[in-house]
Amino acid sequence: MLFGLKDRLPTAEEALPGRPEPMFRVPERHTVLGNPLQGPYPEGLEVADFGLGCFWGAERKFWQTDGVWTTLVGYQGGTTPHPTYEESCTGRTGHAEVVRVVFDPAVVSYEELLRVFWESHDPTQGYRQGNDIGTAYRSALFTHSPEQDATARASRETYQAVLERAGHGRITTEIGAAAEHVFYPAEDYHQQYLDKNPGGYCGIGGTGVSCPIGVARADG
Repeated sequence: MLFGLKDRLPTAEEALPGRPEPMFRVPERHTVLGNPLQGPYPEGLEVADFGLGCFWGAERKFWQTDGVWTTLVGYQGGTTPHPTYEESCTGRTGHAEVVRVVFDPAVVSYEELLRVFWESHDPTQGYRQGNDIGTAYRSALFTHSPEQDATARASRETYQAVLERAGHGRITTEIGAAAEHVFYPAEDYHQQYLDKNPGGYCGIGGTGVSCPIGVARADG
């Protein structure tokens, strides 16, 4: 039943059916930051979603960033409701592995988080990230406001120009509204995986090309 589909997103007929409720419980608190993983979050904090390959190493990049209040990993951008990790790995759910970042905009801006995102992976690789191959490892941004959307799109264009000067290809990062792409938290053992397994696999690696900030604001 779980035949693989790695080079394209599934059609509605190919997508796995999923289930109305999750098959597992999500831990209450972040093992590093100590804060709750799921909302409601304190007033004044903002949420942003980033897909940049295997979410184990990607999550650590963000929880190590000043101003980040909590992080959790999950599946987003697909069709199958409440997928499991095994299902998402087949490519038949359509989801990307994503890190949800809850942050204090008075300490770290969304634009600065985008710099972490762009510099921590190669956004030109399509349905893969390094040796991790499949639609689950695609580059993606799911935004939580029109301002985030505009800033994300502007930063993509800015970074594209920098990458091209460095000899890299076109960015394949998809950008969509989080409201239209449900985020499903991943299983317990995936949350803060590299804190629980310090020697665990981390496939995160950027292009080595710095991303400028301060030139990609939505207001110009």
